[in-house]
Amino acid sequence: FITLVTGGAMLAAVAVGLAPLVIAIMVACGVLVASGALPFRRALESLDLDVLIIVASAIAVGTAMEQSGVAAMVASSVVRIHAWVAAPMLVVAVLVVATIVLTELITNVAAAALMVPVALDVALQTGMDPTGLAVTVAIGASASFLTPIGYQTNTIVYGLGGYRFGDYWRLGLPLSVLTVASTSVIIPLLW
Repeated sequence: FITLVTGGAMLAAVAVGLAPLVIAIMVACGVLVASGALPFRRALESLDLDVLIIVASAIAVGTAMEQSGVAAMVASSVVRIHAWVAAPMLVVAVLVVATIVLTELITNVAAAALMVPVALDVALQTGMDPTGLAVTVAIGASASFLTPIGYQTNTIVYGLGGYRFGDYWRLGLPLSVLTVASTSVIIPLLW
């Protein structure tokens, strides 16, 4: 009963904007341990050291890429695409691929934050609709299929499911190719 009420309260707090998801989860876990519904020893045993190391490493790599300027350099190179590519489908394809690559290296939010200004600049310089290119970035930032470190859910599943790093490439590459192809066709048609 305590677990059900705690889980419901956690979801409600996130749904109404009372707390971010990570904070709500931590508070819910604390309540479960404090109430005895989840023994502290069991909670410690369920922590996967590999997942914790991957999350810590992903944060460090993301911070290093942002502070060193590597992420900005990758993002700014997309701006030059308009000079030699006139086809909107190719511009969208390059933009979505660049966003997917950044999403796999840093967080999806950071990738979107870096790429939206680039997308708007590309739209301005190519005459394409900025809304369509912003949607392109949103799709690319959400398409984290290639690594377990690109998105939090991937990392959680990586540890709990016993997957290997290569499993993401094997299953994620076809999904990424499909995302790039469909986005490249649909975005120019709609915008």
